[in-house]
Amino acid sequence: MSVLTEVGKHKIFNGEQIRYRHFSEANQCVMTFSVFLPSRALQGYRVPVLYWLSGLTCTDDNFSVKSGAQRFAAEWGLALVMPDTSPRGSEVADAETYDLGQGAGFYVNATQAPWDSHFHMYDYVVHELPEIIEHNLPVTTQRSIFGHSMGGHGALVVALKNPGRYAAVSAFAPIAHPAVSPWGEQAFQAYLGNDQQAWAAYDSTALVTQATHRLPILIDQAARMNFIHRS
Repeated sequence: MSVLTEVGKHKIFNGEQIRYRHFSEANQCVMTFSVFLPSRALQGYRVPVLYWLSGLTCTDDNFSVKSGAQRFAAEWGLALVMPDTSPRGSEVADAETYDLGQGAGFYVNATQAPWDSHFHMYDYVVHELPEIIEHNLPVTTQRSIFGHSMGGHGALVVALKNPGRYAAVSAFAPIAHPAVSPWGEQAFQAYLGNDQQAWAAYDSTALVTQATHRLPILIDQAARMNFIHRS
């Protein structure tokens, strides 16, 4: 089990916003994530967890600083967990383009060099991070997951591939069919190679046709979004 190092803490909406750093076995590097704990958790009660997955170029800070979601989590007595979007560091492979490499993990387990050494965000989000959260913080094993853009893609894939693990999933402007979008094609070819069956394992449009478990799914897509015809 990773040792957590607290790197920041703030009072907000009668709860606490805490930032942690730890060594990730899945990604073989130091990872950072943020957590909001409502007042109920600070009083000794265990609370359900809502995992947030951010989009391209984001860190754990984007949502925790800009969204104001802590107000709603405080009202409903939920913990919010916000991981980074990829492994990072001088030893981690990167690319010159913003939509590949650090900041663009796409929530897959990479199988192709040089990405396969560190880019295992799927295992990190599904297994390692919840184990850390549930071992160290006052939370229950009731989980839901949501995300935006690349994170919406990740949330849908993670929920669909793990029936019964999440109570619900929501996605805001997700890359819902990455196997046929420019962003997804580039990332999947780099991380997973040319086998399109491997791509389908991380494509929510393909996965939902095979789903056997009924799961509440909310997808919100703006009709005038600039990228709607690209992804």
